Amino acid sequence: MSDVLSIVLGGGKGTRLFPLTQARAKPAVPFGGKFRLVDIPISNCINAGLRQIYILTQFNSASLHLHLAQAYVFDHFTSGFVEILAAEQSFEHSGWYEGTADAVRKNFQHFRTQNPSYYLILSGDQLYRMDLKDLLRKHKESGAAITIAATTVKREDASQLGILKVDKSNRITEFMEKPGPTKDIGNYKIPTELRTDKNPKEDGYLASMGIYVFNSQVMEDCLANELTDFGKEIIPAAINKLKVNGYIFNGYWEDIGTIRNFYEANLELTSLKPRFDFYDEDNPIYTHMRNLPPSKMNFSNMNQSIAAEGCIITNAAITNSIVGVRSIIESGSSLNGVVHMGADFYETEIQKQANAEARIPNVGIGKGVIVKGAIIDKNACIGDGCRIGVDDLNRIDGNYGHYYIVDGIIVIPKNAILYPGTVI
Repeated sequence: MSDVLSIVLGGGKGTRLFPLTQARAKPAVPFGGKFRLVDIPISNCINAGLRQIYILTQFNSASLHLHLAQAYVFDHFTSGFVEILAAEQSFEHSGWYEGTADAVRKNFQHFRTQNPSYYLILSGDQLYRMDLKDLLRKHKESGAAITIAATTVKREDASQLGILKVDKSNRITEFMEKPGPTKDIGNYKIPTELRTDKNPKEDGYLASMGIYVFNSQVMEDCLANELTDFGKEIIPAAINKLKVNGYIFNGYWEDIGTIRNFYEANLELTSLKPRFDFYDEDNPIYTHMRNLPPSKMNFSNMNQSIAAEGCIITNAAITNSIVGVRSIIESGSSLNGVVHMGADFYETEIQKQANAEARIPNVGIGKGVIVKGAIIDKNACIGDGCRIGVDDLNRIDGNYGHYYIVDGIIVIPKNAILYPGTVI
């Protein structure tokens, strides 16, 4: 696998995940209590023996740099690395990344030093567990110039995705980017010969997962132009002149690029049998090892919820929720359908005394707080007696100063302060 170079596309400003991306790059957004979004594609690579990994990003990359430096340190004998390539000025290029393909093109000078035979392009905001060794093996065996991983979707889910039309040998013959809800795409249905027990529906379509394998020279040839986006421009142009195959993936896959999808994907992890399994010892999801103590529950009731390490939860009722690292939840509080990301630090007694003098709540959730249907970002200070998402069920999206409502979900931003008795 040493001839494969993996490239994770970190995305642009991450506007669809705002305000979670207000102070961090999209791949650095916390997920599942203790992980970051970028841990998913990196872990898939490591589990497949792929150890040469670049992350392409350009906005708010400081926290992403810190996370990668703390989490992914390979020994000197593997020649492996996980490195960020942020947008930079050079004699050849002076502007920002203008799209996914443009980001790759502007970094060829770094990629060529690894002398890869294949490029593996991955997205930084998707939740899946894929055998990338099998993907690469199928690509090599097929003799294709490009292979695109695809998953089965229903018609209502196809509107905002790139839809592939394949023949019975898995060769892609047509590609349509975001057909919308009304366009007739009946001739894009999965061929009968390719239907299996996992994708048997006659109304099934194949959607691009944004995961591509390119032969190295093919990649250079395809990007020898000014086209900026893989899905909209590079892939459709390549299908007309090269052999481009589809790789049908039948496992769980979720695009978590929006606040609604992010919220639902997190809470789905709390179900009795979640579709994405973090408990697979053979294919773990890696992240920063924090060496935190176990979480402590004092007289609390937790129902179908997840608590990461380092939490102290006292006399609280928590249902269908994610409780992130170092969360402090005080007596009498109740969380229902909440993604609480926790904190980056524990406050000292001196800091708590200074908070009390300034009448600022401590980091965490105070006494008697009730929260329902919300995302609470890291280091938020929620004062005693706050009520969030309980009283007004008519949620109108917008920026309300100290909080946001996005896709009908209340989002308390990072480092926010909600004074005691606040009602949202």
